Formats: sequence, structure tokens, C-alpha cells
Amino acid sequence: MLESIQIKNFAIIDSLQLDFESGLTALTGETGAGKSILLDAIKLVAGDRAESDSIRNGKDKADISVCFSVDDSAAAHDWLVENEMGADGECVIRRVLFTNGRSKAFINGYNATLVQLRSLCDLLVDIHGQHEHQSLQKSQIQRQLLDAFIGDSKLIDEVKQKYLLYREFHQRLQQTQSGSQEREQRIDLLGLYCEELNQLSLVEGEYETLQLEYRRHSNAGQLIEKIGRVLQLLHQNEDHSIQSALGQCEDELSELVTLDAGLESSHELISAALIQVQEAAQELRSYQDGIDLDADRLEALNQRIATMQNLARKHRVEISTLPALTAQLDEELQDLNSGSFDLEAIRKDLDKAQQDYLFSALELSRKREQTARLLSEQVSGIMQQLGMEGGRFRIEVKQSTTEQDFKASGIDTISYLVAANPGQPPKPLARVASGGELSRISLAIQVVMSESSRIPCLIFDEVDSGIGGGIAEIVGKKLRLLGKQRQVFCVTHLPQVASQAHHHFRVEKFRKQNATTTEVTALGENARLEEIARMLGGVTITDQTRAHASEMIATRE
Repeated sequence: MLESIQIKNFAIIDSLQLDFESGLTALTGETGAGKSILLDAIKLVAGDRAESDSIRNGKDKADISVCFSVDDSAAAHDWLVENEMGADGECVIRRVLFTNGRSKAFINGYNATLVQLRSLCDLLVDIHGQHEHQSLQKSQIQRQLLDAFIGDSKLIDEVKQKYLLYREFHQRLQQTQSGSQEREQRIDLLGLYCEELNQLSLVEGEYETLQLEYRRHSNAGQLIEKIGRVLQLLHQNEDHSIQSALGQCEDELSELVTLDAGLESSHELISAALIQVQEAAQELRSYQDGIDLDADRLEALNQRIATMQNLARKHRVEISTLPALTAQLDEELQDLNSGSFDLEAIRKDLDKAQQDYLFSALELSRKREQTARLLSEQVSGIMQQLGMEGGRFRIEVKQSTTEQDFKASGIDTISYLVAANPGQPPKPLARVASGGELSRISLAIQVVMSESSRIPCLIFDEVDSGIGGGIAEIVGKKLRLLGKQRQVFCVTHLPQVASQAHHHFRVEKFRKQNATTTEVTALGENARLEEIARMLGGVTITDQTRAHASEMIATRE
């Protein structure tokens, strides 16, 4: 569950620290007070794209930290262990935004990528936005929701991988059938490429080695000259060399050690330095003798390096990858000249890939049909509770084993159908549902999905928009019931929903010293009563309004 959040210099929030508990938590306040800013902050630590204009005006960075307990999420705990970011049942996620558009992310103090943030937070928190009913009309979203309810990501990925293999063989067959001339042209071109590359006999790491050798040969004169100067200083100048000076120091100290043993350490250091200078001089002489002013070798190096650079430009690859490219093109040429492109062999591979794909796709289709029936019944049941008496929701799974209908997502076309009133046949969602009905259907789906989800923290951002009266009270009770199983947050304008919460926070916007800031307050019983009354009665709050608010709070289960 989400235990706390700390926000600094984000949007109109100056500094904010909130602690949370389990159950249903309501976030209320006037429109524009900043309720959704809290959710935006959570979305950022969950891996959303960061914008520099999210930073509070006049500040150089924004800092957001959230703390989750992972004791109730085995999947999140295992993820942290696998990524070596464990912290004994606790997970602190931090995101820092900078004015230059960059950002940094941390998980339990370890640097993290946005992909890691998304992967982890997908296991910890599920955010349902107020505009989800709009995307609900898209067929892709309808399929994704159904597949999420199935919960068999392994089978879904298996279908995708088998489809990609099927497509690969299908494309290879088409290329082979229609591209015999192109194949011959490709063989000729590859023959030239391979001959050109193989003549060089390139090996891994050769380019780097050649560069070092070229640099040494092209600077041979300078190396000989400067090493000579160093040798003069170290050894060859008998009167003023470092070796002679150290030898003199060593002689003097060897006599003084007999007078005072305390000089033994200094004597040993000087002796060691003298030995090192002698060894260095010997190595430098050997290196100098080995330097070869070979103009022919220098030219050969220059030509080979230039040839490698030209080939890399020609094939549009890095020079270091030329040996690997040579092997790749040799293999392709060998394949083209061998029987691997035999039509009959490719057809057999394609038939097998198609059978494997259909086997998994049919299994996924069967699970979709079973899940569609279950989900349709559950959503229809909640629709009745949300004021759509007699309304029916149905997920239609149309299966097609025709090759042209094969997709990475399977062989099914998923459609959400609804009959908003009794006696009417179900029709596509987008054609028959009004905006308010779409909101309620979307909420019903979200509630069902949430009940089946293992994610410990659920956030609903004004998903009750377009709903009022007794329906709003039912929504509130649904969310409260959900809050008994999981931690639930709900941003709402409805007193019927807010009154059902176990905990209540009020979001307010203030103007301080020519600056606007948002503050969030945890409400006690009295303050909560006043907030519910405000939501009921507006500007003027009467005793009757307070009594109504008190009754709403008292009747919650």
C-alpha cells in the first residue's frame, strides 16, 4: 500500500508531506484546487513523461518521493529482489525534475530507468482516469481490458511470438516466389561485398590496434627525441643526472645509518628509488631502440585504416563491426546459394509455424470467450446497481481462422455491446451509450477489473463524473467495499462518494505573498462534516445541510 508521499516545488505545491492508511481515502476540494496535481505526482514516479513546466515557478527543480509497503504485494517484492533493489518490505521511489527538461529516478536509493519505474509501479498502483470512458470505445482498448482480466500474459506473449515467426516464413516464401531475379542480383552483390571484405581478413579489435601502431609510427621522431631527453635527465648526464644524484644520496645515507638507525627507513626509500630509476632508464632505452622509422610500414598502416574506414562508410556500420558484418554477409550468401531457400522447405516451415500459431491463438480465443461471459455478467450486474435497470453488457468475441485475419493479438475481434434499456438488442458501445451511460459502464468495468486485480493500491480520478443522486451513493458504497480489500483513493466532487470514505483529505488553494500554493489537510470528524456540508450546500452552509451531511456519514457501512 501507499504509505506516504512527499512533494517539493511541483506545480503549485510548495512543500507537502502526507501519510496514508489502508481503506478508502477521499480527496475533495474546489475545482482547480490541485486535487489532480497529487495524482500527476504519483504518475510521474510511476514513469510518466516529465515536463519542465511542472516545476514550481522560481525553483530549479521539483522533488517527489513516495513510500510503498510491499508486504502485501509478493510480485513487487520479487521484482525488487530480482533487480537487487530490496529494502525489507519497503519501497521508496523518487523522481527529481530539472528546469532543463532532464530528470532522475531512484528506487530505494538506486538509480532507476523510466522502464523500471513503470514495471515496478504496474505491480503497486493502478490509476483509473476520469476520461477512460472515452478510450473505452476503441477496439484495441476493449481487447486489452479483456486480456488483462484473463491475466495470462504468458499465453498472450506466446501468441505474439508465434505470429511473428509465421509472418517471417510467410514473407520469406513470398520473396522466394516472386524474387528469383532479385535473389540472383542479391547473390551477385553479396559476392562482391564478401570478396572485398574477405580480402582484408579482418579480425576483432584490429582497427583499434592499427590506430595505436599508426600513432606510434607517425610520431616516431618525436618519441625518439623526447625519450632521449628523459634518458639524459635520468642517466646519461653523468654530472647532473637523477641516477647520479640518487646514488650520491644513497652513499651518504649508508654511512649515516651506522650512526643512527632511525635513518634506515629513509635509506631504504632512496635505495628503492635508485633501483626504480635504473629500471626505468633500461626500459626507456629498450623502447627507444625498438622504435622503427619505417616509412613503408607507416604507408601500409595508413592504407589499411583508410580501406576499413571506406568500407564502414559504404556499409553504414561502425568500423569495429566490420568483422561481424563479414561473417553475416558470408552466411547470407551461403544461405542463398544453398537449399535453405528451397520453396518446398519454406512451405513446410510456414505450415508448421501456422499450425503452432493457430494452436495457441485458439487456446487464447477459448479463454477470451470464457472470460467474456464472466466479465459480461459481472459488469451487467453492477450496471443494474448504477441505475441502468434492465441494461445488459456483452463482450462479443468473433473468431476467424482465415489467414488474412491473423494478428499478433490473435484471431479474435473483440466488441463491447450494450443494451442500455430492457427489450433492446445489444449494439456497439459507441453507437447506443450516452456520455453518462458510458461513464457508468466504464466505472462498472473498472470496479470489476479492480476486484479481480492483485494490485494493492487503486486510484480513481473523478471516475464518478456524470453521476449523481442515489447512483452516486451506490458508487461510494462500491468503492468503500473495495477499500476493505485494498487501499483505494478517490478524487471526487460528490458528497455521496466522499461520505463513504474511511479517511478524508481536503485540497485547498491559497495565495501567500503574491504566490499561489496548494495545501492538503487530513480532516477530523468535525472538519469532515463541514466539508461534506460544503459539497452539499455550496457557499452558504446551513444547519439543515450539516444535518444532511451528518446523516450521510452516519449511514455508511
